[in-house]
Amino acid sequence: MRPPHRALELPGLHAYADQISVEAGGRIALHVSADVPYSVSLCRLGPDLNGPSTDEVLATQACPTPQVQPIHPGSCVHVPDGLPAQAVASLGFECWLQVWGLAGWQCVFSQMEQHAGADAGFGLFVDPAGHLALGCGAGPLAEEAGRRTLLRSPQALPLRQWLHVAATFERGHIALWVNGARVTDAEASATFDLADGPIRLGACGVNGRTDLFLEGDLAMPALYRSGLDAAAIAQRLQDRGLTTPDHSDLLACWPLDEMRGDRVRDLGPHGRHGRLINHGTRLINGPAFDPAEVPRYRDDAAPADARLDPRRAALRLASDDLVDCGWCPTHAFTLPADARSGLYVGRFEFEWQGRPARYDVTFVVRRPRHRPTPKLLVLCATNTWLAYAASPFAATHPQPAVWPRRSTGLPNSHPLAPRQCTYSYHRAGQPTYHAGLRMPRPNAAPYELYDPEGSGFAQWTRLERQLHVWLDAHGYDYDLASDLDLHRNPELLKDYRAVIINGHSEYWSQPACDGLDRYLRQGGCAVVLSGNSMYWRVSFDPDCTVMEQRKTRTPHDGLPAGGDDVVAPAGPHGEQYHSQDGRRGGLWRFAGQSCARLIGLETAGWGFAEPRDFGVYRVRDAAHPLFTTPFATGLRAGDTFGHGPGGSLPRAIGHEWDLTTATLMRMTRRVPDDADRPPLQPGIEVIAEGIRPIPGPLDAYLDYFEAPTASLGGLSCEMIVWQRPEGGRVFNAGAVGASWVLGVDERMGRLLANVLSAFSVPYPPHGPYTQAPAEAATTESA
Repeated sequence: MRPPHRALELPGLHAYADQISVEAGGRIALHVSADVPYSVSLCRLGPDLNGPSTDEVLATQACPTPQVQPIHPGSCVHVPDGLPAQAVASLGFECWLQVWGLAGWQCVFSQMEQHAGADAGFGLFVDPAGHLALGCGAGPLAEEAGRRTLLRSPQALPLRQWLHVAATFERGHIALWVNGARVTDAEASATFDLADGPIRLGACGVNGRTDLFLEGDLAMPALYRSGLDAAAIAQRLQDRGLTTPDHSDLLACWPLDEMRGDRVRDLGPHGRHGRLINHGTRLINGPAFDPAEVPRYRDDAAPADARLDPRRAALRLASDDLVDCGWCPTHAFTLPADARSGLYVGRFEFEWQGRPARYDVTFVVRRPRHRPTPKLLVLCATNTWLAYAASPFAATHPQPAVWPRRSTGLPNSHPLAPRQCTYSYHRAGQPTYHAGLRMPRPNAAPYELYDPEGSGFAQWTRLERQLHVWLDAHGYDYDLASDLDLHRNPELLKDYRAVIINGHSEYWSQPACDGLDRYLRQGGCAVVLSGNSMYWRVSFDPDCTVMEQRKTRTPHDGLPAGGDDVVAPAGPHGEQYHSQDGRRGGLWRFAGQSCARLIGLETAGWGFAEPRDFGVYRVRDAAHPLFTTPFATGLRAGDTFGHGPGGSLPRAIGHEWDLTTATLMRMTRRVPDDADRPPLQPGIEVIAEGIRPIPGPLDAYLDYFEAPTASLGGLSCEMIVWQRPEGGRVFNAGAVGASWVLGVDERMGRLLANVLSAFSVPYPPHGPYTQAPAEAATTESA
């Protein structure tokens, strides 16, 4: 159970499911916070991609008396066994500190319980202007009430820079030290009263609850029964946070080197062990770590497990850290034992500001184990749903909403509620490295759209359902599975003739990649209807409730002249290593494994400023059997496809796209000094090219090493067929929008039917296609 913690009550309705994927016949629980009456239904999504008119309602429950369940954001270390409450004549604290941003009062260390009119305890703070502040017997509440004044450093602390700080009290003399220098001191009473309560690292007690959260990093905090002298402080500065104190008056020292889990051990004589609240972020570059030691493009110099490096034993805290709402389950549904595999929702319907409103919680239902396995598996890009889950507590809004580019999110329901995702920073600028599954994901509702507004484009559930609806319309029998299912069971694929990687399948874990590789080596087939595929490496905690990714800065990051920053929000170089497993994260191609080795293509860029930015496929090899057998597409060399009538939207080539390594290297002007020239994949057949002839204002064409480059005559992606030398066959469409045009462009549908047939998934006998369609499959040019 979480100790008493600052609570935020959210207006409106917010909900999440206890699982992102459940087997038919299983139980799904919905966790809800609401301040309005509602009804909730279990629904299987139907063929209407624009609304719920065709959804199948399986069960409904009413909730006339809703319950608001608060959230408790903010990370810190809670040490329940504080020092005895008594008059204290001497005390000292020192640590390494890096402050990320200023947002009101922040606490570095405390044993203090602030109440109106109650002055007791010890606390080291950063005030709203960035000055280090020491309270002995009183904290910020007492100062604001005019009862006491805290000792302040004369200068504000520099932000985002490691500093050694110390606070000492010795028989009425108090002092603050920064980087070994005493920056201020004062005389005070001979003793002060220590509060009865826990020790907190990165927070303080306010009116009985944990609050005043630190926006910063800590390394090697230590507490002493005496005020440290100049020599002792100088020694701690010289040690750079790498050694535990050798001091006779040591009361506690927390090296913060566990690297995972919530236990925080104390090496002091009394075993004042702590607990990390709300996850925080471990494996952070500490004050002794030199990021220049980490190769930017290679994994060969990395340790087997970066968690063994004491220079990375720093802990990052944030006032908006939250990976688990901790809400009680509110509703539960048991899926029918014969439920079809597919996407389902828990659908909440209520009235909001006098108008009907809807809130959908999307999850995957898998085939029950007792049913025969079909030939085809479709993978849902649920890791991408998580990574882009901006503003999880978004204010109630009409559906469908257009979610802004770069995942800045929708307006928040509460000004202090977390709004970050892996594409946005924490409130004080800390990079976001974790995404929790026990959180709302309103972006993954089935009808939501994504920028550019007016295009009708979506990159999550709605996009993926284009394929599901097409498969249903043509009579294919198939299973759905989530990314997390493949992570948990990498052998999942072996029972299927082919697997479709669909949508925006950007985030992959090592077990999932290994499972796909083994499946292909054993003769399996992969159909990739995705772009920006297998771009970032992710990992999961042992119970698979927190996903970790590590985006960090590279030499090509930053603001190009006259343009916007094109990279995702990222942390300092050197923090690529995951706390879950100690292995390098970031881009797969720089973490020891190129996705081109698995699926033939690599990410080559993105552009999503305006609807006109989307391009089309152009036929390169019209004689290839995939264009003719068993269904003639009618396409000739140079013809376009992957678009609506006359080249209209939807158009497949947009948002993000992929190219072969050979083409990327043609676009690469320089191989960096600490990089290797990548191997080229033999045997790849390029049957079509994705063309975007009109550059968009947010276009980013990137070479193999992520340096900005130019397109080759508008070439954005390549559609390939590949018999892998190691075994297995791959068809890769190379664009996020590949599924978007299904059901709109008949030629794209016939091509996909041909691919599946070639990959041992025959066309269903009662499907609408016939085997003499050459004249029916008319050719249109964009």
